[in-house]
Amino acid sequence: MPAPVVVYRTRTCPYCVLAGHLLDRRRIAYTEVFLDGKPAERAALQARTQFMTVPQVFVGSRFIGGYTDLARLDVTGELQRLVAEGA
Repeated sequence: MPAPVVVYRTRTCPYCVLAGHLLDRRRIAYTEVFLDGKPAERAALQARTQFMTVPQVFVGSRFIGGYTDLARLDVTGELQRLVAEGA
């Protein structure tokens, strides 16, 4: 079973949109969690990942980073492997 992919994002973030487009192109199903107007949820996520910006992308329980990290994993083929293996 493929690993669930979750993208924490805001509605106005261009890198969040790019992350969604990349996942769509690869036909990888994902869930978007919008953090707009949710300062406590965003602070909890930042405390968990030590990452201040969005998007924040998880494959299974593994935090993989933001858009540039996602794109790097895609180029190397690692993204497909992580999703397929269930991370």
